[in-house]
Amino acid sequence: MKSAQVHANAAPSRNIPGRRGRVWKQMAKRWDLYLMLLLPIAWYLIFHYGPMYGLQIAFKNFNPAKGIIGSSWVGFDHILRFFDSFYFWRLLWNTLSINLFSLLIAFPISILLALIVNEIRSKTFSKVLQNITFIPHFISVVVIVGILNVFLSPTTGPINSLIEALGGSPIRFLEEAGWFKTIFIGSNIWQNMGWQSIIYIAALSGVNPQLYEAAKIDGASRLRRVWHISLPGIVPVIVIMLILDIGHFMDIGFEKILLMQNNLNIESSDVISTFVYTTGILKGEYSYTAAIGLFNSVINLILLLLVNRFARKVSETSLW
Repeated sequence: MKSAQVHANAAPSRNIPGRRGRVWKQMAKRWDLYLMLLLPIAWYLIFHYGPMYGLQIAFKNFNPAKGIIGSSWVGFDHILRFFDSFYFWRLLWNTLSINLFSLLIAFPISILLALIVNEIRSKTFSKVLQNITFIPHFISVVVIVGILNVFLSPTTGPINSLIEALGGSPIRFLEEAGWFKTIFIGSNIWQNMGWQSIIYIAALSGVNPQLYEAAKIDGASRLRRVWHISLPGIVPVIVIMLILDIGHFMDIGFEKILLMQNNLNIESSDVISTFVYTTGILKGEYSYTAAIGLFNSVINLILLLLVNRFARKVSETSLW
């Protein structure tokens, strides 16, 4: 009995080298595929994980002459300074409101566009619509802001010309804080809705066509087929995209905001990313803005974990 127990306990340990050998054999057979992974792995190690070493300056009074290691520790002083500043709530509200309204408005529009493209019977018209909505994504941000300046000009812009023709007064859209978020979110929707709908169009192409045929036989209208077949068919993709979007909830591309920003609309256009740029890069407060950027990233991580957990419980679809 003792010898049998010894052999039983020893069996798993003998299998481990065998399993490792099989894994190495499989990797050797597919060496070319694993070799292709070296470049993206190196990219992430060098440009994503490597710079994380510099995060410690968020807790130091960084002095370029002394370097990261030689700079003195200050703990959470920079984060507390940010929380106590008079502009904290303004930056937080502007960042949250722009992202929240973008999520509530822009996210469903790309899904709606994908459903419309999927329901168009004419392939020619469908391709034309896709091309028209895709093209703005490839236009430079600088060009987009230039177009906004031309169209919304209070003197020569066609929008204000139309308002004057209807008996109204010209509106300085880009110089009024109340209009900034509307223009920024609206132009983002126009620029990105076609590109964001691609993945939903691809997901709709994978829905079983027999379901549509069965619904037609049962007398379901087109709207009913969209509601009960198309939408449920892409729900997992919608959930994954929603989780990914919320994972970047606190991030806003500062380039476009910076180009649209001026002293007259600063109350609505000043967000965390633009503040980090102007204070950290232009004014040289590296430790202070590193702490703010770390705060931003921690909020994104918490939101990602919470939403992913909630999605896994509700829909059984999640990133992990």
